[in-house]
Amino acid sequence: MIACLRPLSALCLAGLLAACASSPSSSLGELPRTPDASIEQLLQQASEAKPEEAVLLRLSAADLAYKQQDIGRSARILEQIPLDSMKPAQHIFASTLAAELAMARNQPKSALKALSHPSFDHLAELPVEQQVRTQLVRARALEADGQTLAAARERVFIAPLLSGEAASSNHEAIWALVSSLPLDQLQGGGDKDLAGWLELARLTKTSSTLEQQQAAIDNWRAQNPEHPAAKQLPQALTKLKEIAGQPLTKIALLLPQEGQLASVSRALRDGFLAAHYQAQQSGQPQPTIEIYDSSKLTSIDDFYRQAQADGVQLVVGPLEKPLVKQLSTREQLPITTLALNYSDSGQEAPAQLFQFGLAAEDEAREVARRAWADGMRSAVALVPRSEWGDRVLRAFQQSWQAEGGRLIAAEHVDQPVALAQQIADLFQLRQSEARAKRLQGTLGVPVAAQPARRQDVDFIFLAATPQQAQQIKPTLAFQYAGDVPVYATSHLYSASNDPAQYQDLNGIRFCETPWLLEGDDPLRQQVGSQWPQAGGSLGRLYAMGADAYRLAPRLAQLKALPETQVDGLSGRLSLNPARRVERQLPWAEFRDGQVQRLKDSDS
Repeated sequence: MIACLRPLSALCLAGLLAACASSPSSSLGELPRTPDASIEQLLQQASEAKPEEAVLLRLSAADLAYKQQDIGRSARILEQIPLDSMKPAQHIFASTLAAELAMARNQPKSALKALSHPSFDHLAELPVEQQVRTQLVRARALEADGQTLAAARERVFIAPLLSGEAASSNHEAIWALVSSLPLDQLQGGGDKDLAGWLELARLTKTSSTLEQQQAAIDNWRAQNPEHPAAKQLPQALTKLKEIAGQPLTKIALLLPQEGQLASVSRALRDGFLAAHYQAQQSGQPQPTIEIYDSSKLTSIDDFYRQAQADGVQLVVGPLEKPLVKQLSTREQLPITTLALNYSDSGQEAPAQLFQFGLAAEDEAREVARRAWADGMRSAVALVPRSEWGDRVLRAFQQSWQAEGGRLIAAEHVDQPVALAQQIADLFQLRQSEARAKRLQGTLGVPVAAQPARRQDVDFIFLAATPQQAQQIKPTLAFQYAGDVPVYATSHLYSASNDPAQYQDLNGIRFCETPWLLEGDDPLRQQVGSQWPQAGGSLGRLYAMGADAYRLAPRLAQLKALPETQVDGLSGRLSLNPARRVERQLPWAEFRDGQVQRLKDSDS
């Protein structure tokens, strides 16, 4: 390209721009390039130039403002340019810039709309730099819109056009995308390179131990020597190899065998041991399990001394919250520990302490994520009047507002007798009735007016027991809000086989563990045949126990590779910076007394 010097006057800007423009073909038109000039100079010249030159100058000015991170000014300049009069190359440039501006405002759907114009049929005819720019913003928009597989496909397509740091960054981004996909999307792929990426991700997800993962990766590389990931293994998998060299040989399972938590403990223990026995059937070496009774502990320090003497490398437990709180106050622990409960949020815990449980806060965050992905933007909330309800509401509100959503109002459900009034207050029905009475008083004649609810509510966030939910949904209908979508936590689902229980919940969407939604899992079937109660609400605890076993050898991996996720039976598991395991859950909906599983993209 011809080097561009700073112009001596505004008069030579048009000639300069022509020298700096790219002309793919006369029919496609020129691509603007930002010359060595200020935004003000470009706009001044545009005001004096002929229409076609003015378009190029204003595009250059808008692009320069974007590169200077002045998003508002870039958007204002772009809005002044008539898109309809542009040639395809200029339209592609302008729409790509519009998509970049939309992404800067966290509006992926707007970005994808900008990139859907027919002019993009000519993208392959433009210079590589423009192709890459367009496709990268499309990949980012697809990812932000929840279209993970499509985003991965876009990045795989871009990969041959990249070099250097851009190529390495795209390579790692492809792995981050495919490794976050659920198993049912890790099939096929069409494109050979994409199919290879998907197969590699599937192998790492379906291997139950680090050793199996490593063997599967080595075998895949031997079978696909020319694949980009075989030539340059993603950094996460390189670190995985280092971690796999430190096998786990002995685990202490620390649970109460007596007291109020004994039944919870039994379900956790049986799920944990069932996962252990299933893993043994694979033929791979498994750690030995030593069970300790936490209900008989006199000193947590004495327990750790005994565990060290017994050769324990990892403690799973305790379950009791006071013990977990006690551990979280220590500066360090003598043995890495996966507690099966949580200390108080915000409390700094020792580096050796990991925490895992069926946190209702995870489900509140999941509701916020799903509702936003479904296009919801404003919410009201119904939660129990309790400390638990306050925690769930706080988690939902924080996540919902972080997404960009608006929480209009919230009510704490307590006495059923007050429920109708609370829902009426949420939807401002009494105000509607008052307006009708005032109108009747003014006219002096009876007015037939049906109360009208407020119209700025997109959905209701509901955290409630099955009994509360069975009262709430009919009350919503009675209070003229039966058409408002309801997104709920799993607590309203009793997992019974009685359709009559669910008739009053029709239409409610809720998140739930894979254990209770996916009955064809081999471990789930095996446990259910031995302990029928595992098919009911206790199943969540069996799932948590099984996942605790699956997490045990992967704690170092989760800590070293924060983007790693484990597809478990209590949810898709990941580790946050405070070393707390968080869950993402699948979704279902009550339909005609039945529970129907939803795909992630259903709306």
